[in-house]
Amino acid sequence: MTKTLENLANARILLSNDDGIHAKGLSVLEDIARQLSDDIWIIAPESEQSASSHSLTLRRPLRERKLGDKRYSIDGTPTDCVLMAMKYLMADKSPDLVLSGVNVGANLGEDVIYSGTVAAAMEGAILGARSVALSLRPDDQDESLFHWDTVTKFAPDIIAKLATWSEPGNLLFNVNFPGIPADQVKGIKVCAQGHRDEGTTVVEGNDPSGRPYLWVGQFISHHTSVPNADLTAIADGYITVTPLKYDLTDNAVLKKMGFLFP
Repeated sequence: MTKTLENLANARILLSNDDGIHAKGLSVLEDIARQLSDDIWIIAPESEQSASSHSLTLRRPLRERKLGDKRYSIDGTPTDCVLMAMKYLMADKSPDLVLSGVNVGANLGEDVIYSGTVAAAMEGAILGARSVALSLRPDDQDESLFHWDTVTKFAPDIIAKLATWSEPGNLLFNVNFPGIPADQVKGIKVCAQGHRDEGTTVVEGNDPSGRPYLWVGQFISHHTSVPNADLTAIADGYITVTPLKYDLTDNAVLKKMGFLFP
């Protein structure tokens, strides 16, 4: 079980992501983390691992590369990185807090199932550290534009509050920032995970030699507006904070189905 932190001044903090060791979001997160503590470790994938979910590399060896003091890249998935960090590179003293991100693109609704960003944080929680995944939605009008000022303004306080909350347990939080400038953010909402109406798309095509191929497309963005859901709140201009858990048991159905196998 995770220990409760009274403050972050002396906390050991691990940073990882799924966009890779050289990603802009990881650099932003490092700047934020260094406002909170001096003991910062960065252990992230050597290359982009978006949508890798909670996969582990089991069919080949992993290699670490030291890039600086407390800074490593791993040629594996986000989950590999957190596992290698907590069981090997930081084995002398496990991190008090794991931060994953800041992802380029939101992780809302069903995104959390596929997200390497969320998976890195979840691995941290499984291994006993309070963990936070952070993601930034692109601008609502221009998908190539990301308002990093929104993250830098609000993330330090959000992280500090989540990390020092006295609630016991291996807590995992998913934080998403809307695609608007900091001065347009309406507030912060604690929300449930939302649900999109359909899912993702499959794109058909032919390569230059005429052979057909299939390509996984983007998620369908349309969703039914549901109060207190992350998809609704972020569309309304709020930062969303969602508590997650790695126990996937459907307890409501569990209570009903015992008669099937008496």
